[in-house]
Amino acid sequence: MNLPIVVGVDGSEQSLRAVDWAADEAELRGAPLRLVYASLWERYEGALAAQELGRPLEEVMARDVVGTAEERARLRRPDVKVTTDVLPDEPEDGLVRESATALAVVLGCRGRSGMAEALLGSVSLAVAGHAHCPVIVLRDAPDDRARAGVRGRIVLGVGEKPAGSAAVRFAVEEASLRGVPLEAVRAWRRTAHAPSGHSPFAGDAAHAEQRQAAELLEEALRDAPAGLKADRRTVEGHTRDALLAASRQAGLLVVGARRRHVHFGLQLGRVAHGVLHHAACPVAVVPEPAYVPQPDAGA
Repeated sequence: MNLPIVVGVDGSEQSLRAVDWAADEAELRGAPLRLVYASLWERYEGALAAQELGRPLEEVMARDVVGTAEERARLRRPDVKVTTDVLPDEPEDGLVRESATALAVVLGCRGRSGMAEALLGSVSLAVAGHAHCPVIVLRDAPDDRARAGVRGRIVLGVGEKPAGSAAVRFAVEEASLRGVPLEAVRAWRRTAHAPSGHSPFAGDAAHAEQRQAAELLEEALRDAPAGLKADRRTVEGHTRDALLAASRQAGLLVVGARRRHVHFGLQLGRVAHGVLHHAACPVAVVPEPAYVPQPDAGA
């Protein structure tokens, strides 16, 4: 089954830019494009509308939204198969449901105002936190890095367990498809019990932390294709700050989000929250396989 790339559209310029970005991605991957608008008009007005000659205003608006998005996608990438739908649901619920049968979900996000931050929290964060596939969020940025067509390097935030990571596979595939370098970043910090800077052993402690970060980078890129230009970079400091700095020269920033068996959906930590709100380029949040604790062998 050829899974589609799903775009949540709402008629805004930001969502139309997401359509552009997703249409390019669909052509790269040879995937269909599915444009959806989530609306509750069918649930609340559908039965009444069926008894009337005219159509409710909300239906007209919804069909216009998806129609405009469809026309934009077809003009940009005529060879990509495009379908549309109006979902009788809240945006978060509808898009999470769509993600179960999608290759990826792409969302646009408005600006950096206080209201935009609230909207991001209520929709994009909810979808990124519960989706079954990668979610790509395009934010407005001062240098317009979120516009379609930007083909900067792919930046990958490497986590604690990179072996078999879905985020690593996604980032490697994106870099290979686009023909751009991959930059794998791992931040490291001195542990709380490390010697102070005046101790003769302080340098050794810092070196050990940096060496461990470098080993994680090697583990992450162990199976990368030979022809892929892959840079490995360790950075002392906070992970979020390191990734935000790297995003200024990137076409896409990729981070993983790991499911936990005791909670519903993904647990988006401070790093994912931070980059979704402040990255200078589109951000892909990739769900990792569920972690299920194994029983103690001695039990």
